[in-house]
Amino acid sequence: MLLSNGPSNQIKTSQKLPLVDLHRHLDGNINVATICALAKQFNVSLPSYNTNELAKYCQINDRTSDLLSFLAKLDYGVSVLGDYHACERIAYENVCDAAEQGLDYVELRFSPNYMAKAFSLDLDKVVEAVILGVKRGVSELKIEVNLIGILSRSYGVKECEDELNAILSFHKDIVALDLAGDELNYPASLFKQHFQTARDKGLLITVHAGEADGPKSIWQAIDLLGAQRIGHGVAAVQDKALMDYLKGNNIGVEACLTSNYQTGTYIDTKSHPINKFIEHGISVSLNTDDPGVSNITINDEYALAKSVVGLDETQILYLKRCGFEQAFMNDEQRLKVLSAIS
Repeated sequence: MLLSNGPSNQIKTSQKLPLVDLHRHLDGNINVATICALAKQFNVSLPSYNTNELAKYCQINDRTSDLLSFLAKLDYGVSVLGDYHACERIAYENVCDAAEQGLDYVELRFSPNYMAKAFSLDLDKVVEAVILGVKRGVSELKIEVNLIGILSRSYGVKECEDELNAILSFHKDIVALDLAGDELNYPASLFKQHFQTARDKGLLITVHAGEADGPKSIWQAIDLLGAQRIGHGVAAVQDKALMDYLKGNNIGVEACLTSNYQTGTYIDTKSHPINKFIEHGISVSLNTDDPGVSNITINDEYALAKSVVGLDETQILYLKRCGFEQAFMNDEQRLKVLSAIS
């Protein structure tokens, strides 16, 4: 898919701004009711098969001790993906959720390896199933969607190579590549060749960085992996040269307020760096991350940005504008999104 990076990304000041979510994990947004239903279908043991009770285990209402503890909450959802129909189902339901929450455009990211693990599913078929589910949702609903493939760094270099091959087998239906997981113990330097291969295939690049590690992780994501956007990136505020570089090179930051609190990445939400990103002129968007686990919507995030961070309406509009302009959309999709809301 040919994506636009030029003037067509810009939106006129007078135009209504679309509601977008650029950092949203498909495999971190599995409905509790679906988890229960699939667990029964595939005979998976859960702490409870009552949706209200199970929600206490697979959703977070306050915060966890660290990123890895947060990620463990996602395991309940992928543990029930017993076949490819299940993978297609959750992809389809993700599109339905996004449309129901009023999103005009969403980028859903997923790790084929993570989704395949519990039942040793074939990676290529997992990717194919996700694509089918998303296409079905888009065909039925008024929303534009793009997919981002994730390499789960926590599984190591070799498994990420297998994961990359599966993603690239469907590169015409996937717009970008991401690196997620254990940022501290699996630095970007281990995956330089993976991302070079992806870029050679035409994929755009976004990388989780500066969430569990410092500014050096963000520099590595940019210098070694070719990141055009940074997921979370809260550590950037520790390095003025990096802040200047992000602004000067139009590298987007995908901010996730609730997630950063819940993972313990940034627990003082009132002083979250999103304000400093805006003040510095960095292109920063607001996103949900894992809305099913965090039990939030994109509108909850905007409400939090206003009520706790203290952003005014001008700053809120700035976030929305940046989200649209940083989206990995082609020109045709941009026109569709804008015409749908005009």
